[in-house]
Amino acid sequence: MEIAPEFRKKEFLELIKDGVQDVSISRPKKNLSWGVPVPGDPEQIMYVWVDALANYITVLGYPDKAGWEEYWPADVQVIGKDILRFHAGIWPAMLLGLELELPKKLLVHGFVNVGGVKQSKTLGNGVDPNEVINHYGVDAFRYFFSRHIPTLDDGDFTWEKFETAYNTELANDLGNAIQRVAGMLTRYQAGVIGDAPQGEHDMGTYHEAMEALEFNKAIDEVWLMVRSLNQYIENVKPWEIAKTVGKDAESEAHLSEVLAYAVGALLQIGDLLVPFLPGTAARIHKTFESGVVVPSDGVLFPRIYIHTPDPHAAKA
Repeated sequence: MEIAPEFRKKEFLELIKDGVQDVSISRPKKNLSWGVPVPGDPEQIMYVWVDALANYITVLGYPDKAGWEEYWPADVQVIGKDILRFHAGIWPAMLLGLELELPKKLLVHGFVNVGGVKQSKTLGNGVDPNEVINHYGVDAFRYFFSRHIPTLDDGDFTWEKFETAYNTELANDLGNAIQRVAGMLTRYQAGVIGDAPQGEHDMGTYHEAMEALEFNKAIDEVWLMVRSLNQYIENVKPWEIAKTVGKDAESEAHLSEVLAYAVGALLQIGDLLVPFLPGTAARIHKTFESGVVVPSDGVLFPRIYIHTPDPHAAKA
């Protein structure tokens, strides 16, 4: 069983360097008001972690229902760093005792702090995910926690950080690119895309990061493509080429080539965003993949200023 990241493996080895002690799988019932009784001993209840860990396979139907083997052993089990001891120590021992295979890999992530402080009920500084989703949408939630919270380490959330990422990266970088390309195709070519070339960006680093379970680095690679596309549009200036259509014999073909290249880049970006922003990826594909622009209902990421100043209001 592999533990990722590597430094979590070292942490676990440090925990067991002096040997592993036996763990009681029950607790006296008199000390707890709830729990699963130990068969044959009504004065004892099952230790909650033994009971909880078993759920990974019992929920699949083990040992009575056929088909549970289709899903076990797990390719990756995702856990928090504070429960590494249970999943890398107790759980493998239970599985070995049952003569079952171990999960192939443990992905051990860190904590999400708020403003540099650990979330706690006492401080009342927790963040309700539904509040984020209700204001900004589920893909915006997925984006921030995929990219701005390191997959394998601690990360930090503030409403200001979140909203800045939403407005500058999702609304401005990606949303604006989609809107501009679709708008220019509609305005200059009646929405006809033609044959969009396959994206030319090297996806090797993206796939390496995905394989290493470093999802934040993978989505960083996608955003390099997004910003590269925006820079390409600014450098080539399709709107200037459009002014010469009809005056220059080559300008129409050049404009079509430029816009088709932009579409190819967006479709490649959409492909890579499927694991992270499935709704956004689907909208990119719906807009461009048929060869004719399909108009969207509303703006993909409308700018929202709840926790940060609205720069447009300041100018007004």
